Order: sequence, then structure tokens, then C-alpha cells
Amino acid sequence: MQKTASSSTLGPDGLNIAQSFFKPIQGSSPPPPISRNTKISVIGVGNVGMAIAQTILTQGLVDEISLVDVNADKLRGEMLDLQHAAAFLPRTKISASVDYSSTVGSDLVIVTAGARQISGESRLNLLQRNLSLFKKMIPPLAQASPESILLVVSNPVDVLTYVAWKLSGFPSNRVIGSGTNLDSSRFRFLIADHLDLNAQDVQAYIVGEHGDSSVALWSSISVGGVPILSFLERQQIAYEKHMLEKIHKEVVQGAYEVIKLKGYTSWAIGYSVASLARSILRDQRSIHPVSVLAKGFHGIDGGDAFLSLPAQLGRSGVLGVTNVHLTEDEAKQLRESAKTILDLQSQLEI
Repeated sequence: MQKTASSSTLGPDGLNIAQSFFKPIQGSSPPPPISRNTKISVIGVGNVGMAIAQTILTQGLVDEISLVDVNADKLRGEMLDLQHAAAFLPRTKISASVDYSSTVGSDLVIVTAGARQISGESRLNLLQRNLSLFKKMIPPLAQASPESILLVVSNPVDVLTYVAWKLSGFPSNRVIGSGTNLDSSRFRFLIADHLDLNAQDVQAYIVGEHGDSSVALWSSISVGGVPILSFLERQQIAYEKHMLEKIHKEVVQGAYEVIKLKGYTSWAIGYSVASLARSILRDQRSIHPVSVLAKGFHGIDGGDAFLSLPAQLGRSGVLGVTNVHLTEDEAKQLRESAKTILDLQSQLEI
């Protein structure tokens, strides 16, 4: 359907809101041609990969899903287990292979495969092992589906999204990391829990690194359209900064607690990634805090850092990054988060 003028302009002079509200990332490409059938490939059938695949299937987001893993027996077992549920699911073709050529024609390739950290192993050594894995994995995936969008879930997600971008040769808007989309969901849940309301009514973002240097954007949190901090100040309701920091710490520690209790995380990341897949494949143009090429935003320079910013997602991947207002302190923390990522990237052999 053709968009009317009033849907993108405001006022007699025809001010284009969309162009003012969103800023494109560097090195973007136009949207790819739309195919009749949609196909997603999930690389890695561990707990995270299968939670993502199962959630995507139950939501009926695609016509075909391809599973890829190096463990042939587990791979076939997971495929059969899903196929046997066909009578209870929207009609979807489910296939599996150890060969990356099975992903040909994918609209979206979700990468969950990665080396696990060994006890006592440095973060840099883990990164180097994952770099070796990505060097074998990303080029054939990019060759099989040259018009696809790469969605990286493997950790450390920000640096590995940068690695996938470099190895694929894709334009920056078609390489995305799951980033702090789930962190932000945890953040919204905790705020909603404190206020005794639905988390869907809370607008709140965690940005920066998916990790210890992430940044909570307290200044932009709103509930039902009401900015929280400015409301408290107007009502002269006292709040202490350490309470805000405690909530942020709970967000950062959330995954560690789940892993400690059940051994791994799966369901929350499954729903998180499925929400990203829906926004991309159905051109929802929804805003998600995901890992994107952040160079040029909020004073971030000195290299090609991928970190999470509130980004509009659609059929061509990242459509733009919201011009969200940051306080001086938040912008400083974000630049420090970028520096943390760039320092790690500088040590990689890529």
C-alpha cells in the first residue's frame, strides 16, 4: 500500500519526521528484493539455537527453517523432534545439515555457534578461538546467501558481530548483533516489578556493550509516556542513585544467575531473537537496542565499534539509529564502553 504524505510529514512545510528522527549507519545498502517464501537458517543447535528455532516455529514467522551444526547425530535428533510436532505448528519446512550449502537462499542467518569459555581462560583467548571458528563459518554462509541479513547471537556478541561484518563483506546494515535487546527486556521487567505494572508499558534501554560496561539510559525511561526521573523530581520524590545502580547491576548479573541455577540461558534469548526476526522479516520497523556499527554516534570514533543502540529494524536490516538524547554522563559511559570493545578488537588477528 502506498504511504500517504501525512504518514511521513508534519506541518504545512512538509517536515520529514522520519529523516530527522533516525540517522542511518555508515555503509548501508538498499533493501534486497523480497522473495515469496521466507527462510531462516540457525547455525548451532545448542540450547540457545534450539530455543530460537522453537520460538520462531511456534510464532509462524517463516516458510522454511534450516538447522546447521557440526554434531550430525544431535542435529538430526533435533530436526526429527521438531518435525514430529508438525501437527501442532504452522506449516514450515524443517531441514538440517552439517553443510553450510543447505542455508542457500536464506533471508536471515542466525549465528549461535561459538566456543565455550574454559575455566580460567582469558576473554582474549576465547575470542581468538571464536575468531578461528567464524573464519571457517561466515564466508561460506555469506556466499550461500549473499542478500541475507546476518544476526549474531554468539558471545561476546559485539566483537563477534564486528568479526562477522569483516568476514562477510556485507554492508553494515545487514550485520546485526542481538546485543542488549534481552538486557533491555530484563531492565524493563525489573522497573515494572518495582512499579507493579506490565513490562510492555515501560520504555527503557540498556545500550553499549552486552556485558559489564553496558549503560542504562535512566534519563529516557518512561512509563505510559511519563518520563520517570523528571516526574520524581517534579513531585519532589527523593530517590538515591545507588538504588538505580542496583537495578542496573541486577540486569548485568541476570544471565549469570540463570546459568548458575539451571546451567544455561535459553528461553529469554529465544524470545528476544524471535522478536528481532519478526521485525526484520515482516518489515515491522520496530526499535530494538541491538549491536550495530556505532561509529559517528554520540562521539564514538577511533575505530569500527559494534555496540548496542536503539535501532529501527526492517527488511533491509538496520534502517537507522534513533537520535535518542543522552546526558553527558551517559554519553561518556557509552564512549568508554566503545573503547572497551575497540581495545579487544585491536588484539584480534583479522
